[in-house]
Amino acid sequence: MRVVAFDIGETLTRDDRYWNAWADWLGVPPHTVSALVGAVVAQGRDNADALRLISPGIDLPAAYAAREAAGRGEYLNESDLYPDVRPALAGLRERGLRVIVAGNQTVKAGKLLEALDLPVDVLATSADWGFAKPDPAFFDRLIEEAAVDPQDIVYVGDHPHNDVFPAHTTGLRTAHLRRGPWGHLWANDPKVVETADWRINSLTELLDLF
Repeated sequence: MRVVAFDIGETLTRDDRYWNAWADWLGVPPHTVSALVGAVVAQGRDNADALRLISPGIDLPAAYAAREAAGRGEYLNESDLYPDVRPALAGLRERGLRVIVAGNQTVKAGKLLEALDLPVDVLATSADWGFAKPDPAFFDRLIEEAAVDPQDIVYVGDHPHNDVFPAHTTGLRTAHLRRGPWGHLWANDPKVVETADWRINSLTELLDLF
């Protein structure tokens, strides 16, 4: 293995702030949003459908822009990182592996992550690349950035349908992370067990694997 690439949401960063901000904007308790996100995901739907259930007909891009204009938009700081993130990323680089962070995020989220000065070699978002997971083009771009054979890259993520399955189809090795609602929901799914090369509970487990 020569390159370890990471998803972002619920792999490196907690999604609490993101969903709590939407709950505040829509005027509902955070638990309502969390419960609905879990429900729609379990049904195989887009997690944004939770917001559409709360506010039928909502124009999400317009609402996102309105939140930004009101000074209540996206924000990330050190507290949003899981505790194992910095030790794992730094440890992998110390072992001579290149570290890439690439996930489905906005340009602003990418800038906020850059400001955290993570120990990585490449940091990019789907908005930067113009392709979002699970589009195979996203993983093709990842392979291009890594500049190694796909089999020399492992993609680490919590979401089978956005991370494990499409990365595997593109020829990458995969590690499914049991973290966050999606990671726990599908942790023992037979297809995940069959497809993922590794199944981990913490990012620091990668230091023993590689």
